Amino acid sequence: MIICFRYLNPIIIIGLGLLLSCSGGADDEIYPPTPEPEQVLPTNLTLDISVVGADENNPFGDGSGMIQVVAKATNAIKYEFRFGDGTVVTDTTGTVEYTYTRRELNNYSVSVSAYSKTNDFINTFKQIQILVERPPFDNLVFSDEFDIDGSPDNSKWGYDIGTGSNGWGNGEKQYYTDRPENVKVEEGLLKITAKKENYGSSSYTSARILTEGKFDFTYGRVEVRAKLPYGEGTWPAIWMLGSNIRTVGWPACGEIDIMEHWGHNQGVVQSALHTSSSFGNTVNHGAQNIDDVSAAFHVYAVEWDDYEIVFSVDGVVHYTYKPANKNSETWPFDASQFLILNVAMGGSWFTIDPDFTSSTMEVDYVRIYQ
Repeated sequence: MIICFRYLNPIIIIGLGLLLSCSGGADDEIYPPTPEPEQVLPTNLTLDISVVGADENNPFGDGSGMIQVVAKATNAIKYEFRFGDGTVVTDTTGTVEYTYTRRELNNYSVSVSAYSKTNDFINTFKQIQILVERPPFDNLVFSDEFDIDGSPDNSKWGYDIGTGSNGWGNGEKQYYTDRPENVKVEEGLLKITAKKENYGSSSYTSARILTEGKFDFTYGRVEVRAKLPYGEGTWPAIWMLGSNIRTVGWPACGEIDIMEHWGHNQGVVQSALHTSSSFGNTVNHGAQNIDDVSAAFHVYAVEWDDYEIVFSVDGVVHYTYKPANKNSETWPFDASQFLILNVAMGGSWFTIDPDFTSSTMEVDYVRIYQ
């Protein structure tokens, strides 16, 4: 209803004014203004951080990357923790555990904000140093100690026979056989011997044994204790290929070269990886100098998990592969691989000493841990 004051009696207008004035006062008494909330600010904030396993001998922890954090504050109803690696955790008790995953000795700033019921807060922080290591591979899942003379154990090893396509793709000059002249177990050692002799269409023979179809694995530590052959043109290798090579081909299957040695570079051993992003003349490799590779046994090893691949000789690391972006091009290493031991002769980029007659790679043991 619309009231038109133009046609109302003045007395009525005055009455309406009084009525409206009285009504407004009554509403103010029934609905008083809402007071501003009282600010509650937390006080006495403390932050305690314990690095798990830290002691006098391990000041940066036990390698697990775990910390235990306790925050306390008066008038706090929740706590927001920031661990310095982008992780934020909200908790009402003030007590949390957190595990870092970036492997190495890291420095982090750990902070906490304590919130009151009015969402007011105070904060503080502490700096920590913490070591993150991979848990050890200590479960032996495959081994050959080569204790029984004769041919290699056929429940563990098979053979590549022949020359392959174009000398197994590297212009190699040998013909691989399964003859005892080229491969045998004797006196506690596996012996793979490269010989200068006419055999088939080749002028050299040798052997290449592998666990394909008998044993493969994903992630672990491989140890091979071996003494390498001597002579310009020899090319011994301890290496692995992706078990899916028959379906996806090389290099998409991925190749992990634990040890390669070229006789024309006697004092150097190398490790390398071949992927779709780097193959043939790969950029993913590392090496170290070892003067007595053909005179003494050394332990050639790789440690492989979903984070990195680390190569070493006698515990001395010479190369770590850890691409920033892991995808099918750079990291086909999330699938199973099998192991290969062989001695090749010659290649498309180096020659063989014309006076070479024979030389042997001796392997004391092969052990794989997960």
